[in-house]
Amino acid sequence: MLSLEEISDRLEIQQLLVDYSTAIDQKRFDDLDAVFTPDAYIDYSVAGGIEGRFPEVKAWLKEVLPNFPIYYHMLGNVDIRVDGDTATSRAICFNPMVMGGDSGQVYFVGIWYVDEFVRTEQGWRMSKRVEEKCFDKLL
Repeated sequence: MLSLEEISDRLEIQQLLVDYSTAIDQKRFDDLDAVFTPDAYIDYSVAGGIEGRFPEVKAWLKEVLPNFPIYYHMLGNVDIRVDGDTATSRAICFNPMVMGGDSGQVYFVGIWYVDEFVRTEQGWRMSKRVEEKCFDKLL
């Protein structure tokens, strides 16, 4: 049986996953400061992105994502494991992205987010995000 603290921790972490998706989908990249630790490691390389520390990746997101006029994140099968002041999660993400220009093509991306979290004075923050590829297809 889960304790109230563990239920609360899981809900806070689940909200971080939603906050990440909302920040990206609404192109509010500064909102990511409340999701990641300042030194978080992020690896988007399986879907053609970059890997590095949060400040570098945030700058890259601001530069690259406006090239896609429409996209969204849909998360599911969220598995959160809490161990004291650290936690891990694994969540499936379906991320269709409309390509810019006149092509009208859609890049369909299916990935797993494999994440690590730490409890900070400001609450839970993501300290690591690595994407694992399920599929991608350009239509």
